[in-house]
Amino acid sequence: MGAFVVGRLGQYLLVLWIALTLNFLLPRMMPGNPLALIAGEDVSELSAEQRAELLAEVGLDQPLPIQYLNYLGDCLRGDFGYSYRWKQPVLALIGSRLPWTMLLAGSALLLSTAIGVAIGALAAWQRGGRRDLGTMLLFLVLESLPVFWIGMVLVALFAVRWPLFPTFGATTPWLALEGWAYLWDVLHHLVLPLVTLTIASVSGTFFVARSAMMAVLGEDFITVARAKGLAERQVVFRHALRNALLPIATVFTLNLAFAFSGATVVETVFSYPGVGRLVFEAVLSRDYPVLQGAFLMITLLVVVANIVTDAIYPLLDPRVRSQASRATG
Repeated sequence: MGAFVVGRLGQYLLVLWIALTLNFLLPRMMPGNPLALIAGEDVSELSAEQRAELLAEVGLDQPLPIQYLNYLGDCLRGDFGYSYRWKQPVLALIGSRLPWTMLLAGSALLLSTAIGVAIGALAAWQRGGRRDLGTMLLFLVLESLPVFWIGMVLVALFAVRWPLFPTFGATTPWLALEGWAYLWDVLHHLVLPLVTLTIASVSGTFFVARSAMMAVLGEDFITVARAKGLAERQVVFRHALRNALLPIATVFTLNLAFAFSGATVVETVFSYPGVGRLVFEAVLSRDYPVLQGAFLMITLLVVVANIVTDAIYPLLDPRVRSQASRATG
């Protein structure tokens, strides 16, 4: 078992190294130059010496391999540099935005998983019927809709036509609210972004849950449970759903990555002050340190989620634990 764990950790370290390398290269492959942002509006008036001095201050004057080695060393020390645009440490900047993204993406992930699993289980139970076919058609349509389009439709309906919810931000900027009033204001601003991201991510969970449930409902132990006279709902939700959790846990981990990537679009549409919005603004301004720090943070969250998923697999299905023992035995 120890060799299995070491092998897994080696795989994740390799993934992190590849992610760090891509994280370093991709921002530098983008068109444009961050010098204009560093120098401000007077960049055209700078001499060649002054331009070189500015580039040297941020380490962009060195050869690319040296920049890469310096970047790896800084990451190991937890130093992600300073933002060209916001003039503050990248770690502090991301830390101020991360709670909003965690609130949005985490809530959407939990909500879409609960809805997808519940409706997927019911659809598998009623497979072949009108409700099953209608539900499948609905989720196929939702799967094909772009995230930004869903957000714009919700804004047009529930913020413009019927002004029920705000269209931007995470709080009302001109109100100094505290306590329950502040919490209500945060939740009020969260509704439209949350619904948008949930709609965009629920279909994958539904189809996986439906497929997994249909496979389990054909097993012999389900036939035995029915032969014992158990209620159908008890068979479906207590016996079948419990044995279908393994693929659902896998798609939950995959949806975590989608939730953060989809949050970038949603936060841009709704001007939500999360990491996704920060990435969008950093792309426009060629702010390399912010892009690198944000991408690395998202990668670390996804890797940690995969590690946690690997850890709970044996709890969900003992067969995984026995397979791992045989592989290392």
